[in-house]
Amino acid sequence: MLDFQFLGTSAGIPTKTRNVTALAIGQTASKPWLLVDCGEATQQQILQTPWSANTLSAICITHVHGDHCYGLPGMLASAGLNKRTQPLTLIAPLPLWQWLQHTIALTDLYLSFELQFVDVTTLLTQSHIVDGFEISAVALNHRVPSFAYKIQHQRQVKQLDRDALYAHGLPAGPLWGMLQNGDDVYYQGRNYPASLYLEQHEQQVCALIGGDNDTPALLQAACDGVQVLVHEATYTQEIADKVGAFPMHSSAKQTAEFAYQAAIPNLVLTHFSARYNDAQALAPLLAEAKLYYHGQVHLAEDFAQYRLLPTGEFQTLSQRDT
Repeated sequence: MLDFQFLGTSAGIPTKTRNVTALAIGQTASKPWLLVDCGEATQQQILQTPWSANTLSAICITHVHGDHCYGLPGMLASAGLNKRTQPLTLIAPLPLWQWLQHTIALTDLYLSFELQFVDVTTLLTQSHIVDGFEISAVALNHRVPSFAYKIQHQRQVKQLDRDALYAHGLPAGPLWGMLQNGDDVYYQGRNYPASLYLEQHEQQVCALIGGDNDTPALLQAACDGVQVLVHEATYTQEIADKVGAFPMHSSAKQTAEFAYQAAIPNLVLTHFSARYNDAQALAPLLAEAKLYYHGQVHLAEDFAQYRLLPTGEFQTLSQRDT
């Protein structure tokens, strides 16, 4: 299981209802979690949620444009002031690390914890594991080097062998609960060792989180096992045609077409141009996506929460009215 909460969904600049890009991903807010991108004021957004910088395992930056990283120095500074001590992993392009090192030096920023840098390009050929999250990267096409992150999380769960329990005469009820907790049970003259009836099962969830990108097909090789794609849809195809190729962003049509061709069951569109300033303005983006994609599609909103289950079901936990 993975929970997702969008902390910013606007492209380039914030609006009255949307901050710039950031996404929290974790099992629950009380356990280690990941932050993908950290636009300006991300730490303020986090304060409105249950997520905490003290349990943050890693920050993954997709590219160096400011709407994806300008919140990073302030967030790190606040974590230091709050006396974080656990090391924090930063996965990012090398130029971002160089910029951050200069910022730390020139602003006399003291960190009370070790910041462990991982060059994102190393994740193109091998994954990196942080607190149970297996993270790999895919190179995208944008005005600067940009990357997507494939995030997989596995966990071992113990499940009762119900068929065996019925066959051996132990009725469902509180005694099953004791076995589930690892306690042996004695019932009607027979021992029921928990180790005999508990089976280990591996559960895995997999998400693909795109950075800015005008060629969604570049993600094709990474789509094996992906249950949800989060990708930009900065504007409709009509607006994209008017704007021209230079911004190097994807339209809702481009992203939806790719998700359909790749057979990804769930799609979340984000990184919307500031011209789409309310639900009515965003409606053409959703309509366009649904023309080309027939899975479950969502338009991300700031603070919207979703849950990805091992079965591939993608649940909406909460969504703020726009």
